[in-house]
Amino acid sequence: MASPERFASLSAGLADAVGRHADFAGIVLLGSASDEASDRRDEWSDHDFFAITREGRGRALRPDVSWLPDQDRLVLTAREGELGFVAVYDDGHVLEFAFSDASELAGALAGAATVAVDDEQGTVARLLAESRERAATADAFEPVNDARLVLVKLLIGVGRARRGEVLNAGDFVRGWAVRLLVRVIRGRQASQSTSARDTIDPMRRFERDFPEWAGRIAQASAQPVEEAARDLFGLVRELEDGWPEFPTRAADAVAARLGWA
Repeated sequence: MASPERFASLSAGLADAVGRHADFAGIVLLGSASDEASDRRDEWSDHDFFAITREGRGRALRPDVSWLPDQDRLVLTAREGELGFVAVYDDGHVLEFAFSDASELAGALAGAATVAVDDEQGTVARLLAESRERAATADAFEPVNDARLVLVKLLIGVGRARRGEVLNAGDFVRGWAVRLLVRVIRGRQASQSTSARDTIDPMRRFERDFPEWAGRIAQASAQPVEEAARDLFGLVRELEDGWPEFPTRAADAVAARLGWA
């Protein structure tokens, strides 16, 4: 939780640290940390960014995050996979970042972003342009296929719950099925999605675009696993009316298998 002044100070500190480091190509601030999405910032906004090293230096540099600003205020740093890192300051402010060569981020996606530091070859600007192009291509929904997958995840989840694997079942129902249901709704009702939506993560700001659906999904998910699954099943079937491609036979089969017919 950072004040606007604290947020700006950290942005400047990151850019300064990267700009002064001989082994860095640059840094791109992402999401609400960028200039173009600064209007989305609030007290819970984090710093998301790509810290780009000069080619071939990423692997050697990754064990060392001493370049992060305000070292005396860091209370936690951790890795998420090979390239991902998080850091937390004593005021609860979070940094989430990829720390790598540009070539190691060949599959990266980016939406709102600001190049804060770049090298003389424009490495970071080129990476950002490629990441945005991939994000635009990926920003498409296949509601028929996603609806089929909702049914599969609910079927498996309830089966796991009845077997006694409640934690795993919850992941299938409240995790996989919910994410896919959100994709179905965004795909079927695309005109209701606003410019505030996240082109990378359809779950982000879903409540802003679809408040009624979001409330009902949240209410369903708050229940025990099987009750949650049954209510989510009911929600996806509400989309069936007027949708000839809806997997009706599959939905009927799932309902029959689970005794919901």
